Amino acid sequence: MGYYIIAGLIFVVSLYVSNKLKSKFKKYSKVHLQNGMSGREIAEKMLHDNGINDVKVISTPGMLSDHYNPLKKTVNLSEGVYSQRNAAAAAVAAHECGHAVQHAQAYSWLTMRSQLVPIVSVASKLSQWVIMGGFLLMATTSFGSTVLLIGIILFGLGTLFSFITLPVEYDASKRALVWLETENMLSANEHEAAEDSLKWAARTYVVAAVGSLATLLYFVNIYLGRD
Repeated sequence: MGYYIIAGLIFVVSLYVSNKLKSKFKKYSKVHLQNGMSGREIAEKMLHDNGINDVKVISTPGMLSDHYNPLKKTVNLSEGVYSQRNAAAAAVAAHECGHAVQHAQAYSWLTMRSQLVPIVSVASKLSQWVIMGGFLLMATTSFGSTVLLIGIILFGLGTLFSFITLPVEYDASKRALVWLETENMLSANEHEAAEDSLKWAARTYVVAAVGSLATLLYFVNIYLGRD
């Protein structure tokens, strides 16, 4: 029951932040840029200004599906960002380029995160099954607690990954906002809208990290016999 309560609370908060982000993006999509530049043009200029010439800016399907791919060296902008000329698009485009700048400068947190990706991708797929197996075995054998511990360690890797993601995302937003201001890309009103957009985007990662930690601590309490 405790697990379902935690999961329910995390879901409600996550849903609230997600909906808030979408409403903010919709609101600031109506704040048109005075410079008339599209998300693609904003991204290409930021890359150029930072001396990055080997990263391509491409369009990707979906809404808020924007991301930087360090393997292919592409800044992938969603349809609502790539060709749009508003404060929300400028914020997202600059943020993703912030990741490209991190990559080019070997930003330590991004490097650490990238190294954990293959490990965490496997651990996240196995952790829930191993934990469930541990719960079932604990009722019949002492070996169940060992299985549960292994599951907790695997889940813990995912939690660690969530917290390492936080400085990566916040730093990318900081780089984006500093560049937008330094290069006078946005008016005061547009910059305020871009900053608010990125704040709500960052909060989705905070909710994910805190939720993962709360779930991890719940599993640890069960393992220690303090359910």
